[in-house]
Amino acid sequence: MSNPACGTSRIVGCRFSVFPMTDRFVQVITEALASVNTDKVWMYTDDLCTCIRGRAEHVFDVTRAIFAHSAATGVHTVFNGTFSIGCPGDSKGDVYMSEDDTRMNESLAGSANIETACHFSLYPLGTENYMDIIYQEVERAKSKGTLTQGIHYASRLDGTVSRVFDTLEDAFMHAIQTDRSHLVMTAVVSANSPSPKEI
Repeated sequence: MSNPACGTSRIVGCRFSVFPMTDRFVQVITEALASVNTDKVWMYTDDLCTCIRGRAEHVFDVTRAIFAHSAATGVHTVFNGTFSIGCPGDSKGDVYMSEDDTRMNESLAGSANIETACHFSLYPLGTENYMDIIYQEVERAKSKGTLTQGIHYASRLDGTVSRVFDTLEDAFMHAIQTDRSHLVMTAVVSANSPSPKEI
C-alpha cells in the first residue's frame, strides 16, 4: 500500500471558534459574521466551530475581520484557530482558488488598532529540519516587533489586531517549504482581557 500523498490543491483552511465573554455572545458573533465579507472563502459552521477554506490571503483576511469586529464591542474576546495547508486529500471547494487577490475586509476602521495578545505555534509536518523552520519564524516575528516571549509549547505576540494577524500570516506563509508540504499553525488571540499581562 502506498503512502497517502498531500492533495495537489494549495487550499489554506482554518477551523476556528470566537468566544465573546458576554451573555450577548450570540449577538456579538452573528453581528461580526454579518459585517464580514466571506464571498471569497468556502465556509461551514456547525455546533462546535466554523471552517473556512480558500486562498491564504482571504482566509487570513476573514479570520482577522471576524475577530476584530467581535473585539470592537469592547468585551473580552478570544479567537482559537487552527490554520492548515497541504492536508492530504484536501480538494473540496477548489473553486475558491480561482478568486483574485483583492482582500474584501482590508479596512477594519477603528478595530484594527485594538491591543491584542496571542499564543501561536507552528508545526511543519514531514520535514526533519522542522525546528530550524520554527526558529526562523520566531526570529521573523521578533524583527517585526510583535514577539514578546517564548513560552511552553508556543510563542507570545503582542500588538494591535492588524500587527498580530500580519505576523501570523507572515509566519505561516514563510514556513511553507514546498508546494507539497503540509503545515499547521495554531493561534489563540485575545483582546480586552481583564487579566493583567504577565510578560
